[in-house]
Amino acid sequence: MAAEGEPRHDVRAGMHDPRIFDGAGELVDRTGLDDAEVDQIVRVMQSLRGWHDAARRMSEVSSRYMKLNETDMRALRFLIAARNQGEIATPGALSEYLGISSASTTKLLDRLERGDHITRSPHPTDRRALAITVTDETRAVARESVGRLHARRFAAAAALEPEEREVVIRFLDALSATELDLEHPHDG
Repeated sequence: MAAEGEPRHDVRAGMHDPRIFDGAGELVDRTGLDDAEVDQIVRVMQSLRGWHDAARRMSEVSSRYMKLNETDMRALRFLIAARNQGEIATPGALSEYLGISSASTTKLLDRLERGDHITRSPHPTDRRALAITVTDETRAVARESVGRLHARRFAAAAALEPEEREVVIRFLDALSATELDLEHPHDG
């Protein structure tokens, strides 16, 4: 705890500030950046953390509300998108999208069917496949919860000027490219 008269430091801010977590400059190259620029970069990182935390909380709330885990929620989003595009969703397409085995997909579909979230029926053109459809009730609940959230996120992006959106796209794509191979953390 800071003594009286001393500034109080927010530990969360220090998690993103290389002057604190990397004082010797061994990891973060701050060459050519003054303190104001580093402060601004730290605010960007804090905003990203805030976005990440808000997205995680919303995902948790939606999952609890619908009584589903994250993979189940991802599956429903895929199935709703397929339906909205007039596509016939199959277990194979879902398995590929989720990156899980066919056995895991079968268990997932069994769980979703027991919860009255989906129906399975014969595929109209492929005798070997099944067609998976989200129930109208689950689609309505997802639309009112997750759909409204996505509408607000779209509005936030739409409020930016086209040039600003391009900057955000470049930044987020660059962040995505920093993904570290956790099996070989020293290679990247």
